[in-house]
Amino acid sequence: MHQGLIDHLRVIALSFALALPILGVASARAEPITILALGDSLTAGFGLEPGEGFPAQLEAALNDRGHDVRVIDAGVSGDTSSGGLARLDWSLDPATDAVIVELGANDALRGIDPSVTEASLDGIMANLANRNLPVLLAGMIAPPNMGAAYGDAFNPIYGRLAQTYDAVYYPFFLDGVAGERDLNLDDGIHPTAEGIALIVERIMPYVEDLLSRVAANEETGG
Repeated sequence: MHQGLIDHLRVIALSFALALPILGVASARAEPITILALGDSLTAGFGLEPGEGFPAQLEAALNDRGHDVRVIDAGVSGDTSSGGLARLDWSLDPATDAVIVELGANDALRGIDPSVTEASLDGIMANLANRNLPVLLAGMIAPPNMGAAYGDAFNPIYGRLAQTYDAVYYPFFLDGVAGERDLNLDDGIHPTAEGIALIVERIMPYVEDLLSRVAANEETGG
């Protein structure tokens, strides 16, 4: 065989061998990252059309940014933190890689004792920690009409739990949307599709932090 052709084939073989580790990394995950969005009507998309709710808009935005991610809608309208805890085990799938927890708004609206809310959220966070699942905890703020004492007891719950469980912490799920008439339905509580779009925009850096924790988990075999 001509020496030049032999040398050319050797270069091709070497290039292929060097590319194998890169190909292995790229194909290490054959399936998209799966995020479970555990929440209430704010997650479920109360009053919105299919595709307009938080999980669908978040998934689309992540995909647009080059992330291969699937967001599962585990939002139940009217749910409280204790309801979320009760259905957590059957909401999780073996394919779940991370969880966004958005619960507590109905607790505050109903005036549920903040200690009960905290205990339920703590149960959720402990369960997910035992599964070694990265978590983004979205905070809530009690309505002003509940009174200052209630707010002082309720509002710090999320920061404490995020610190305890080393979760990604987004302080207020409705940041920039709450109280904005044009971004909420006529009930003044649930966001419109445009309101959800703003939530997705503002929470995006925190979700990308969550994805980095998923990647770190996989690197360490977690």
